[in-house]
Amino acid sequence: MSREHVLVVDDEKLIRFTLRESLAEEGYVVHEAADVAEAQKAFERYAIDCAILDHKLPDGDGFSLLQEFKEAQPDTPVILMTAYSTIQKAVEAMRIGAFTYVNKPFEADEMVLTVRRALETTRLRREVRALRRIHQADGLGNVIGESSGMRDVVELISKLADSRATTVLLLGESGVGKGLIARALHNASARRDKPFLTITCTAIPETLLESELFGHERGAFTDAKSTKQGLFEVADGGTVFLDEIGDMPLGLQAKILQVLEDRTFKRLGGVSDIHVDIRVVAATNTDLDRQVREGAFRTDLFYRLNTFPIQIPPLRERTEDVPILMRFFVDQFNREFNKQVEGADRDALAALERHPWPGNVRELRNAVERAMILGQGSTLKKTDFAFSLETFGDARSASHFELPAEGINMEALERDLVRQALERSKGNQSRAAQLLGMTRDQIRYRLEKYSGKP
Repeated sequence: MSREHVLVVDDEKLIRFTLRESLAEEGYVVHEAADVAEAQKAFERYAIDCAILDHKLPDGDGFSLLQEFKEAQPDTPVILMTAYSTIQKAVEAMRIGAFTYVNKPFEADEMVLTVRRALETTRLRREVRALRRIHQADGLGNVIGESSGMRDVVELISKLADSRATTVLLLGESGVGKGLIARALHNASARRDKPFLTITCTAIPETLLESELFGHERGAFTDAKSTKQGLFEVADGGTVFLDEIGDMPLGLQAKILQVLEDRTFKRLGGVSDIHVDIRVVAATNTDLDRQVREGAFRTDLFYRLNTFPIQIPPLRERTEDVPILMRFFVDQFNREFNKQVEGADRDALAALERHPWPGNVRELRNAVERAMILGQGSTLKKTDFAFSLETFGDARSASHFELPAEGINMEALERDLVRQALERSKGNQSRAAQLLGMTRDQIRYRLEKYSGKP
């Protein structure tokens, strides 16, 4: 880590020497100046992190120099010192932008502490600004799309962000960007400075999922050797994103409902209620209506979640967003791969717009990444996307099927397509669903339907 530079401006040599020795012992690089002219040269020559200015100088005054420094580098903390302290002078110094006002004589150790505090305050301010920039980059401005469907989504998010709504349901196929929308909603809200925590309900076994969400007390089960906070507790004040909630085990759904109703829960093995202030954003690519009818999802939880539903349209229904998204991903991978690809040519862009994108935005991103890696020129060509488009080829040819003169058996054709998709995806039902432009539930339904049939 680079050492911080401190500029000491005073016409008294003994004060400069004392401060130089004390600050150098703390690891700072110290520069000295006896008057305004020397101070200006030092400020221009070195990257000054903190300046200590005397009020009275042979060729000017510290107030003017303070103002000059703050105009040049607003972030640099400036400490003004004087033997002629008055309340009016102190107020004026703070108004101009001084970090603080120190009376002479002073203890060198006290000045070192003041410098340390000034630098720490400046670092914190810079970190806060950096975090805000990150939040803004990940906020509504990063929800890309000019289609009417996406404009509706952004408008609804902007309304919900700072509302009192504590439960939001995101609906849409796999790959449409539900996670991005959830984070954008968080970052656009007053909760942006609090945690945003994600858990995928299908990624963790049921026995561990409850502990991850609610935490546990020591001794609650065999391996519980210490008390652990759950996601709901850690995220207090922020947002919890429950992805794929449609696949949450029925046993947990009642406990989730209680959290949504009164924001209280108990840790596993605990007896005390824990109250939290959280917004829960749930997401699913399943048909919750059908799951409720089939008894796979609680009716009361469905209605509680469905207070503020946001339907995110699939990419095939907003093809006008394909060029915008493609451009965004090209810029992203240009930075990542240190390339200077200008975009895609007309034929490539036309092919991308015709493609049905069963994997939605995630599939498009992967296609652009693959093309950026394999492509050689400054412009992406249709051949660079050949692998990504070969499953469906031209959407018009994919949607056009020549019916044989003798006709076909639709059930047999569908069964064969499902079999091929599962073989190609090595049994991964989500990927098979993407290949066929279906949801995972639709694939599961067909597997049950054709179970035992030749």
